[in-house]
Amino acid sequence: MYDVREADYPMLPRERLNVLGESHLSDQELLAILLRTGTAKLSVLALAGHILNHFVTLENFRKSSIEELMTISGIGMTKAVEIRAMIELGKRIKTTERSREGQVKGSQQFATILIDEMSDFDQEHLVAVYLDGKNKIIKKKTIFVGTVNSATANPREILHFAVKTLAASLLVSHNHPSGDPNPSDADLVFTQRIASACEIIGLQFIDHIIVGDGRYFSFKENTLI
Repeated sequence: MYDVREADYPMLPRERLNVLGESHLSDQELLAILLRTGTAKLSVLALAGHILNHFVTLENFRKSSIEELMTISGIGMTKAVEIRAMIELGKRIKTTERSREGQVKGSQQFATILIDEMSDFDQEHLVAVYLDGKNKIIKKKTIFVGTVNSATANPREILHFAVKTLAASLLVSHNHPSGDPNPSDADLVFTQRIASACEIIGLQFIDHIIVGDGRYFSFKENTLI
C-alpha cells in the first residue's frame, strides 16, 4: 500500500525532484507531479497514492484505460487523458531507444522491443518484419488482428509483401493476450506453413516470436524452425 501522509514529505515533490533528482522520488511523488492538483478532499499526493493503491501494481496502472481511470474519484476526463498520454510517451521513448538502429541483431534483442510494443494488446496482432541482407528493417507490417490459426493466417499475404519489398529475410511475431507466450497447436502449424512457403521462394525465415506478459517464446531459440 502507498502511504499518503503529508508529514512524510517535508518538501513538495517538485522541490524534491529539483534538489535530489527524479531517481530519488517515489512512484507516488512522480505521479503527483504529473497530476499537478488534487481535489477538494484529497491533496495531490493523497490522490496519487489513492490511484496507485487502486491499481495495486505499476503494471496494472500502465495497462489502465481512460474509462478505468475515470472510475477513480478525483480523476475526470482531462486527467485520465493526460495520464494515458504520459504512459504512451514513456512507452515510445523506451521503444525508440531500443530500436533506433533499425536492425534485428538477434531474437532476444528484438523480442524485447516487441514486448514493449505488443504486450498491452487486448487482441492478437500478427506482425511481419521484412529485412534486407544485413538484417536491417525494411518494413514492419501488421498483417491482421485476431486469433492466429491455420484458417486465417495464410502465408500468401505475408509473402506478397516480402516480394514487394524485395526482402531477403522475414521475421513474424504475434502476441498472446493471456500473457502466456507458449505456442498453441495452431501456432505450430502456422509456423511450419510459413517456414515451408519461405523455403519455396528462397526467403530466409529468421524466427517466429510469440509475445506474452513480459516474456516471449522464440521458435528459433527452441529449435522448432
